[in-house]
Amino acid sequence: MIEFSKLTNDQPALQLSPLLRAAHRTMQYAAENNGIGLTATKAFQRKFVHWAVEHVDWPGYGPEKAFKVSKVVNEYEFPPIQIVHFLLLQRKLGRHYKGKFLLTRKGKDLLTARGVLFGELIPFFLLEVDHTSYGRLDERPFGTWEVWLNVVNVELEQGLTERQLYGLFYGDGPDWDNAGWRELAAFSSYVLKPLEWAGLISVHEVEGGSRRDWMCFKTALWSEALRLATDREVRPVKRH
Repeated sequence: MIEFSKLTNDQPALQLSPLLRAAHRTMQYAAENNGIGLTATKAFQRKFVHWAVEHVDWPGYGPEKAFKVSKVVNEYEFPPIQIVHFLLLQRKLGRHYKGKFLLTRKGKDLLTARGVLFGELIPFFLLEVDHTSYGRLDERPFGTWEVWLNVVNVELEQGLTERQLYGLFYGDGPDWDNAGWRELAAFSSYVLKPLEWAGLISVHEVEGGSRRDWMCFKTALWSEALRLATDREVRPVKRH
């Protein structure tokens, strides 16, 4: 069983969710600017996308990376804001009207209720969205969120690499430098990346190291937001 706790609006750990931050700032922008302009294909206009690149503070998608190839960035070239756009429409927090994205009454109500907004967006994003739709690989690892979350809940207290996490479920063969990299990449993209974007884990690159050295940790938001069957098996790390 996977249960998400109801969080108060002043819960400090909410700051750890990139997806919540991006959604809230997008909603604020729409409220303060009489909506967000849409292209003919109903994507956010470049003016807002450029603003979002500068302001949403999304891991791995800063201005330097976004504008590396071109000074013009469209919504589809900035996956974080494309996902936010999709989620706000799906959860009926925003709508398209006369060439603009506008907040609904529900969306306006949640502008000052970040704990409720988290509960509206994150469980749906994590458990209901097809994460292959925005990943580079059109592959999905075998397994379920109930299994992945309950195992990670117990095993990630002291931090593990992507490869070590993968090995908990599928064995130790695949690695980034052998033929199994696609399976490892699919797991990282479909399971670890959504957890990071939700703010439930953090991924730390090691300076001067390769991707094999990247470490994953549970954030403070994990224990605040999730209630899992394996909670009693978690042995907190002693920190001195």
